[in-house]
Amino acid sequence: MPLVLKYFGLAFSALLPVVNPLGSALIFLGVVGHAPPDVFRNLARRVAVSTVLFFLTIELIGAALLSFFGISLPVVQLAGGFVLAGMGWRLLNEQDVSGTTKQSAADTSAGRLEDKIFYPLTFPITAGPGCIVVMLTLSAHASRTDLLSNVLAHIGIASAVLALSFSVFISYTYAPKIAKKVAPQTSQGILRVIAFVLMCIGVQIAVNGVQALVAATR
Repeated sequence: MPLVLKYFGLAFSALLPVVNPLGSALIFLGVVGHAPPDVFRNLARRVAVSTVLFFLTIELIGAALLSFFGISLPVVQLAGGFVLAGMGWRLLNEQDVSGTTKQSAADTSAGRLEDKIFYPLTFPITAGPGCIVVMLTLSAHASRTDLLSNVLAHIGIASAVLALSFSVFISYTYAPKIAKKVAPQTSQGILRVIAFVLMCIGVQIAVNGVQALVAATR
C-alpha cells in the first residue's frame, strides 16, 4: 500500500500541471461552442473515458511501442513539442473566437463533435505530448525486477490517472459555468494567455528534446 500511495502521489503531481483540467476546460469550451448542458456532460464523460484509455495504453505498451519503432524519448519530446506549440499558436492567432464558437454550435447540431472525441478533445487538448513523455517516464520508473512491486507501482499510476480523469470530467461538464463566472473579454483574455502558455510549453518540450539529442550524440 505505501508503494501504491507513493506512485499515486508521484503520478498525480506530475500529470496535473500538464493536463491542467481548469485551463483545458476553456479550450474545450472554445472547441465545443454553444451547446446544451447534456451535450457538455456527454462529451466530458466520453473524453474522460478516452483519456483513461489513452493514458493506460501509454503506461502499458508505450515504452515497448517506442522500442519497436526505434523512437527515443528525446524524439517524442521534439515532435510532441512542435505539435503542442502549433496548437497554441493557432489558438493565439484566432481572429474571431466568437465566430469559431458559432461554427462549433453548427458542428454540434450536425453531430460532428462525436468525431472530435479523440482528436483534438482528448489529444492534444486534454492529454498532450507532454503527458506522453511524463507517462513514459513514470512507466519506466515504475518498472521493477520484483513482480509484486512492479504491479503495485503501476496500480498507483493507474489510480492517479482515474482521479485526474474524474477532475477532467467535472471541469469539462461545467466549462460553460466556469466561463460565465468571468466577463467575456476576461474569458477571451484568459484563453489567449493559456494559448500562449501552451505554445511556450510546447517550445520548452521541443528544446528539451533537442538538448537530449545533442547530449546523446556527444
